[in-house]
Amino acid sequence: MFAKANDLLGRAVASRRADLKALDHRRSADIGWTARSGETVYAFYVDQFAGTLDGVVDRLDYLQSLGIRWLHPLPLLKARPGESDGGFAVADYREVEPRLGDLAALERLSTELRRRDMGLVLDIVCNHTAREHDWAKRARAGYPHYRAYYHVIDAEDVAGWEATLIDVFPDTAPGNFTYDAAMAGWVWTTFYPYQWDLNYANPEVFLEMLDVLLFHANRGVQGFRLDSAPFLWKRAGTTCRNQPEAYAIVAAFRAALDIAAPSVVLLTEAIESPEDVMPFFGEGDARGSDLAYNNGVMTALWGALADQDAMIARTMIAAAAERPNHAAWLNYIRCHDDLIWNALAGHASPADLQRWSDFYGGNGFSGGQAFQTVPGGVPSTNGMAAALVGLGRPDVDQGEALARLKLLYATIHALDGWPMIYMGDEVALGNDVTYRDDPARCHEGRWLQRPEMDWSRASPTDSPEGQMRDAIRIYGAAARALNALGVAGRAVPLVLDCAAVLGFARDDGRRFLCLANLSAEAQTVRCPRGWDGPGFDVLTNRVIPAGPVDLAPFEVLWRLADQ
Repeated sequence: MFAKANDLLGRAVASRRADLKALDHRRSADIGWTARSGETVYAFYVDQFAGTLDGVVDRLDYLQSLGIRWLHPLPLLKARPGESDGGFAVADYREVEPRLGDLAALERLSTELRRRDMGLVLDIVCNHTAREHDWAKRARAGYPHYRAYYHVIDAEDVAGWEATLIDVFPDTAPGNFTYDAAMAGWVWTTFYPYQWDLNYANPEVFLEMLDVLLFHANRGVQGFRLDSAPFLWKRAGTTCRNQPEAYAIVAAFRAALDIAAPSVVLLTEAIESPEDVMPFFGEGDARGSDLAYNNGVMTALWGALADQDAMIARTMIAAAAERPNHAAWLNYIRCHDDLIWNALAGHASPADLQRWSDFYGGNGFSGGQAFQTVPGGVPSTNGMAAALVGLGRPDVDQGEALARLKLLYATIHALDGWPMIYMGDEVALGNDVTYRDDPARCHEGRWLQRPEMDWSRASPTDSPEGQMRDAIRIYGAAARALNALGVAGRAVPLVLDCAAVLGFARDDGRRFLCLANLSAEAQTVRCPRGWDGPGFDVLTNRVIPAGPVDLAPFEVLWRLADQ
């Protein structure tokens, strides 16, 4: 394996273009660049956003006007025909989905992004392939070499494995194995029956996936999102999630890229508890992922907003602060997947989880919908951020709803790490209920938060969508300004004398404090000694006198201490 890896990396280094090597050199010399604020990411589906990859190029002026630095299109590589789990069932890692464009279009996009000092993060579904992938086809045709790329279990062993596994989609895809006659056995299918889990105990699988990463890195892709990384290793008697070998595989990808394409960043998709996510950043001398989703803080912010109580958000911000120095969080409010309350099980009571699930499943001010869960679990929540805060509900104060959405985005921009905007949130785009009438999508509730971009909302107006877009621009510019102002360090929560106010500090040379009023009532908060001096609000540039701070309903203040 080592000899093969050495040869693979040698060929990748030899074929890497001069402009990409220059980017490698520049970023390698800029130690800690990934930890800076304001590297704003925009996540979207290509077809829902702009139709094609060339259409995305046409929309780059719009994205730059928002302060976007990184584009993360959701799966765009060639998927299986028909149902494909939103593109996550990849049939060819080296081809683009034809309706979106081709490799040339992908390279045009990556080239134009580099010209604008922006980057492309490509979704790599590394845990499984489509049943129609060439490896699976050859495995089904009887080639032992390719059969070993997958997990094939005898019938008598299935029950033993299932005893400790947790179904990802218990309603729409129960069980973790699918019988395949051509394979004469039960194939491991964690997600849907047409998605076959890869066997990373076979070194050839790791080398194949590394070759895919290098293939795209040498065509200008600057980052990879490693989808479903917690599932990469299988061990009997466990949930087969977050095994030590899964962490080691990500670290090995990082080590290989450090040799052949060191400017490329790795984002691990692990929607798990902070304790299970943290090792993906690397352990000891083995550096792992550069970025990971700050799922715990995201989910906690929704819970805190429902309760108008900051406690759970403080708890999760404290947990996130344990990250290694080289690592950075991807801070977000919503994404294409469901909001998973069970991920907070180690930090909140079952009653808390159920209350939040009920609240955002259509109760309270929310316009969300409950999603499936395992027996005994708490239902997840589907819905766009605008719908979850109550925008569009006639029985909800729309001014307060918009203020809640602004609060959430102002808060994640103040945290250490990279803020992510999910497509449409910047114009307060609501749920897409049309999926219910589409036979190809109606069984999958997550399409509720996968709407088509409504470009009529992107025009400058004084409407809620216009106000939200302007707010996103302000937050992004302010986050980038924090670098120039000398603000660094991780967010550390503060215990305040007001339960409804979330406070966290970042102190690494300049004293920075974020205060967010989660309540519909005005609040006065006394900051701890050392954080109660005079300063100014980075978001509005207004002077903040020493002493107690008055906050309007749902107001967020970024207080920078005078030097």
